[in-house]
Order: sequence, then C-alpha cells, then structure tokens
Amino acid sequence: MEKKMGNPAVVGLAGFGLTTILLQFHNIGLMGLGPVVAMGFIFGGLAQLIAGFQEQKTGNNFGYSAFVAYGSFWIGLGIIWILNFYKIYESSTTDVGYYLVAWTLYTAILSVASLRIHKAMAVTLLTLLLGFILLDFGHFVDPVWNKVAGYELFVCAFSAWYMMAAIIINDVAGKTVLPFGTALVK
Repeated sequence: MEKKMGNPAVVGLAGFGLTTILLQFHNIGLMGLGPVVAMGFIFGGLAQLIAGFQEQKTGNNFGYSAFVAYGSFWIGLGIIWILNFYKIYESSTTDVGYYLVAWTLYTAILSVASLRIHKAMAVTLLTLLLGFILLDFGHFVDPVWNKVAGYELFVCAFSAWYMMAAIIINDVAGKTVLPFGTALVK
C-alpha cells in the first residue's frame, strides 16, 4: 500500500496569505509592525521555506521557486525592519522601494507562468503583481499608494487562502468542491 503524502502547498499558501493579511492591516493603518514581523519570520518566512523545500521533492518547480522565494521575501523584509528599528543599518523608503521593485520583477515572471496553471493561481499572482506595483508607487511617488496596495493585497491574500482551502476541502471531500478553474493559457 502506497502512503499518501500531504501537499506542502497548504502550508505555504496559509503562511503567505496570513502574513500578507497582517501586513495589509498595517498598510491601511489598523496595527503596528510587531505581529507582521513575528509572522514574517515564522509563518510567512520559515513555514514557506519548508513548504518550498517539500515542493522540490514533489518535482513542482513553480511551488518550489514561489514558496522558497516568498519565504525569503518575508524573512528579508523582517530583517530590514529590525535593522531599521535598532538603527543598525537603516534603509530609506527608496531603499525599500528598490527591494520591492526587484520583487515586482520576480513576481512578473511567476505571473506569466501562473497563466498556465489555473485561474486561482493566476488571480493570486496577478493581484500580487499589481500589489507590488502599487507598493513601488508608494515608495517612489506618494505613500498613499501603500494604503491602496493594502486594500488590493487583501484580494491576493484571500486568493491564496482560497487555493489552500480548495486543496484541503477537495482532498477531505474526495471530490472537487472548490474549483481552481482551467488555465488561462494552454
């Protein structure tokens, strides 16, 4: 009898979604950075890294790249915030803006690939791409764009959670309850 393995994407998507939601609570002015930093290191960072390394074992290059990269994004962002807080190596708004531009470019590549996976993945990556673009504007043009990004990135986070929920619920039900949709590009 072959042993069934768990899908590491459920942890990666959960960590990505939850940490993204917390950051948007901060971006729209509802809370400080403390909980974001904590979850950025643990759930958004470490848990996504682990999920990514598990995706590698399944042969899923998209999941491997996405979860390891975005896990690293959260850990890196947390380090930037801590270094700023303790005035060890301070990053300006523009410095963080360039960090975000680099992540925008990476996300653009994954967005193109997501079009060949399914609609749920495409929605998640395209809303993430738009969110990064808005954050870029917020760091180079006017900080109001960070708040706009905050509202838009809630859609991204909930899209990631939709995929997580679909994987879990569909598996438990033994049938498709929450569909992913077909790929936008064949």
